[in-house]
Amino acid sequence: MAIPWSSRFAVGLLLSLLICNADAAGQLATYWGQNGNEGTLASACQSGLYNIIMISFLSVFGNGQTPVLNLAGHCDPASGTCTGLSSDITTCQSLGVKLLLSIGGGAGSYGLSSTDDAASVAAYIWDNYLGGTSSSRPLGPAVLDGVDFDIESSDGASYYGSLAADLRQYNGGLILGAAPQCPFPDANLGPNLSGSALSSNLFNYVWVQFYNNPPCQYVSDASNLLAAWQQWTSALPSAQILLGLPASSDAAGSGYVSPSTVISDVLPQIKGSSNYGGAMLYSYYYDQSSGYGAAIKPSL
Repeated sequence: MAIPWSSRFAVGLLLSLLICNADAAGQLATYWGQNGNEGTLASACQSGLYNIIMISFLSVFGNGQTPVLNLAGHCDPASGTCTGLSSDITTCQSLGVKLLLSIGGGAGSYGLSSTDDAASVAAYIWDNYLGGTSSSRPLGPAVLDGVDFDIESSDGASYYGSLAADLRQYNGGLILGAAPQCPFPDANLGPNLSGSALSSNLFNYVWVQFYNNPPCQYVSDASNLLAAWQQWTSALPSAQILLGLPASSDAAGSGYVSPSTVISDVLPQIKGSSNYGGAMLYSYYYDQSSGYGAAIKPSL
């Protein structure tokens, strides 16, 4: 007897969450794509440091706009020069590195105007970056592993939960990540705002940005950070929560914490959380010069 589509979707989602959650503790994630001097995507994967890399950013989408990928100085999607990344993506995946398309970012023109708009954006992402088909795939034929929501614009915040659900309907095993700011709840992603994305419990990973927000980042001690960490881990028990940090003092306006301090004062206090997942560093470019990831990875 054939299994109904709804049942197959539910089983796929459950397996995705269980597999990702089982493997998540101690992982290191980073963002790649916003500095043309950071080297290739393949080199980031071949470093052996990262379990997850977010390709950033799809910075224009929604509200009837034609989506646009911005990879800074790496390549130009409009002229087709980013399709060469397909071989890098294959290399990364052969090394066990998960690759997510990061949508949003701190600059760009994006938002959602309705559930229909969210469905349209989901279809575009599926056809052009995931398992669908399109004649104009910006990264070539390679298939990414999922999508990261780095939503820093409030335009259409109530519809990102619909976008997440629509993406899940294409593939229950799709990996979904989110990058909320540490003030709880995040103004754009929630989780306890009506209709917000993180209220959906569809996300495998949530890398909370503990920087550029003094009330919940490390200042003179870890107290503010730990209080916010407790809020996030308690509110999202089905997701793996990662400690998001800048990889150098130049990577953020505030919130830089030295690797030695993270190792001695932060990690011992957060690793006991049942949904602790590791750390996220912004970004690969800064981590290359600072060596931050190499310093903390053995302690994750």
